[in-house]
This record gives sequence, C-alpha cells and structure tokens, in this order.
Amino acid sequence: MKKRLTIALVAHDHRKADMVEWCYYNSDFLAKQHLVCTGTTGTLIKDAFEEKGIEAEITRMNSGPLGGDAEIAAMVVRHEIDLAIFLIDDLNPQPHEADIMMLLRQCRVHNVPIACNRYSADLMITSTLWDVEDYKPTLPRYEIFDRAKFDTNFRRMKD
Repeated sequence: MKKRLTIALVAHDHRKADMVEWCYYNSDFLAKQHLVCTGTTGTLIKDAFEEKGIEAEITRMNSGPLGGDAEIAAMVVRHEIDLAIFLIDDLNPQPHEADIMMLLRQCRVHNVPIACNRYSADLMITSTLWDVEDYKPTLPRYEIFDRAKFDTNFRRMKD
C-alpha cells in the first residue's frame, strides 16, 4: 500500500484487549498509517507498539465518554478519516450511546468505511482499492425513491 491512511481506532472497555491484539497482529501495516484513537485505546495501542519496538504516529483524543467519539465524528465530517475501526461492546449498555450512534451515522453519511469487528477490519485494510488512484467511491444518494423511474433506468442498464 502506497497511500498513507488516517485510521480511527475506537474500542469499548470489553473490546480493548481484542483491539490491541488486532493492532499488534497488523502492526506492520498500521505503523505506516496515521492512527487516531480515543484516549485509553490509544494509550494501550501505543504501549503495545513500544513494547514491540514499533514506531507509529498515534493521535489520542479524549476517552469515549468524555467526547472522544464526538471528536472523531467531527474529523469524519471534515473528511480527515479514511477508515474507522470501532469494536463495539454490544453486550453491555454504554453511557454515551448517543455519541456512538453519532459516529456510526457520520461514517455512513460521509461514506467512510467503518468496521465493527476484526474480520471486516481485516478485509478493509487489505483492500487493493486504497491504491487505485482513479477510484472514487460513489457518494450516497439521499432522494425520494421513484419506482417507475428506477424500473426504466434499470431496464436501460440491462440492455
């Protein structure tokens, strides 16, 4: 991969060990990128990398409950994030659920790929599309669905 990505890394408490293990496993790739993390997650990744002798650019935001999710969502809105990995604890309630939903929503609205498990994260970081210079993701379309127009256009596409 030639393009340097800015990757957001966020993990809830019960998923932090999973995130650190994933980052450690993918450290060769991640060390070449700019990592933006919520507070504790960033500290844990930084410590794991230092233990392995890996230098990486890691920017730490506030912890999630103190606004870190919102800070990263703002970066998404400003098109400063290329990819987000957010290991969510789906089994326990989160006191800052609104911030979590806002980050997920902003990634969807601004067409930023977001992985919520290790498998999808692995697929995203290994995509060859990152280095295809003329590849531009299609922007999401928010419009009223016109069935007749859709059917007409779809028929033209098939011909």
